[in-house]
Amino acid sequence: MLLVPAAAKTPVQIAASFSSRFTPLSLFKSRFASSICLNNTYNSTKAQFFTAPLSVSIPVRQSRCLSAMATTDEATMDAVQRKLMFDDECILVDENDHVVGHENKYNCHLMENIESKNLLHRAFSVFLFNSKYELLLQQRSATKVTFPLVWTNTCCSHPLYRESELIEEKYLGARNAAQRKLLDELGIPAEDVPVDQFLPVGRMLYKAPSDGKWGEHELDYLLFIVRDVKVNPNPDEVADIRYVNQDQLRELLRKADAGEEGLKLSPWFRLVVDNFLYKLWDHARKGTLEEVADMETIHKLT
Repeated sequence: MLLVPAAAKTPVQIAASFSSRFTPLSLFKSRFASSICLNNTYNSTKAQFFTAPLSVSIPVRQSRCLSAMATTDEATMDAVQRKLMFDDECILVDENDHVVGHENKYNCHLMENIESKNLLHRAFSVFLFNSKYELLLQQRSATKVTFPLVWTNTCCSHPLYRESELIEEKYLGARNAAQRKLLDELGIPAEDVPVDQFLPVGRMLYKAPSDGKWGEHELDYLLFIVRDVKVNPNPDEVADIRYVNQDQLRELLRKADAGEEGLKLSPWFRLVVDNFLYKLWDHARKGTLEEVADMETIHKLT
């Protein structure tokens, strides 16, 4: 088990020192309050902790949200997503994962900047398994600027350029960010996912266009965690969730490859599935994941 360094702040201390105007909890609440597309009939009890594989649909968002999905420029972008694009400061790194600066999420995800300036930012991808070793997947909301409505791993986001998420010792910054975003996106309480329970298992570098304007260019930390958690998805971020075993994931991939049911997978999730996931999943089940974790290598998969 990875332990938080003795000198590091506790999660409570870290939360209190965030330079952002919002704590994770207040930000989570503010998005619910400010969402003009939220269906008022949403029932949070639909998305409580599940012990069997199933899918929970979050209410479909209304016309303005669908318009934002189709034409994601500044004028038509969903209000919540626009705020995040301009307020969140991503950590810029070189291909060896050395911090070289920071830039807002908007500029980091413009393909023009990715191609002309080679902007590369740090990211993380959480793979959360329950005690039955089923993997929690999410479908991204229709209003996401990049890759709306695609299925992906439990949580995918960015450490931000703030003290608590720049800590490099034992990758604590990425683990703090993962705890924050699991609350923000899926309503998973921090106590359900202690930062010392995230196991960093690898890093990969990839580039993927989303459409003509937007894309990803990330140095992505793969974080595994095995916990039974309470789930209460934020419809500003998540359209659907489901737990899957390995056979169910293979069937999901088959349908996506065949174009059935309109299923699409995020490019980073597909890279992890094709290169690492099943082997790591087997080791997680056997309790030997730490033996195969490799944070020294940066796998360049672009």
